[in-house]
Amino acid sequence: MRALSIYPTDHPLPQTRGTDSRHRLNGLKIDTEQVAAFDALLHDIHPDAERVDAARISQLAAWLLSLPESEARDVLGERLSRIEELRAMVDDPDWDCAEADCAAVRKLLRYLDQPDDLIPDAIPLLGQLDDVLLLELAWPAVSDEAEEYRDFRLYREARHPGGDGAQQRAAWISDRAAAISMLRQQMRPNDGLHLDDMPRGLRFRVA
Repeated sequence: MRALSIYPTDHPLPQTRGTDSRHRLNGLKIDTEQVAAFDALLHDIHPDAERVDAARISQLAAWLLSLPESEARDVLGERLSRIEELRAMVDDPDWDCAEADCAAVRKLLRYLDQPDDLIPDAIPLLGQLDDVLLLELAWPAVSDEAEEYRDFRLYREARHPGGDGAQQRAAWISDRAAAISMLRQQMRPNDGLHLDDMPRGLRFRVA
């Protein structure tokens, strides 16, 4: 089963576009070579991602700094929590992460684990902007696996299925398939209800 998701949160980062040639983050010059390396990594993970340049990062930083601090931290925190879910996914012995998906996640995590990347993590507030931007733009490449794992983990915590990882995953798939089958049976041809109207966490397709 696969969950369909374009963004890691329900509140996407703004689609900023700019021509600011100064490319400075609160007084810190953006290294265009580092931006090019960031963009190359992004497209290695997700070839169809939009391009990133220094002006894009500069304007996104200005937007983040324009928010009340609590709101800005929420913007970062929502995405950082998804990063931790990805980290849990690749470390979970009960989850059989598809090799291609896990390879993409590991590339992303290797970048995030560098303290001195495009924007050094030590810079207050802005230090994690490049991390969450990479997550946001690379998300379509890892979202299927990430959303499935999130649902599996919630199921495991709520239902406590027995057995090893394979048996737990089999129980999860069986129960979710049964729930979808029941929903289909409840839908009458002309009642105006469709699977696309279901909450995001319940929209699955069989892989």
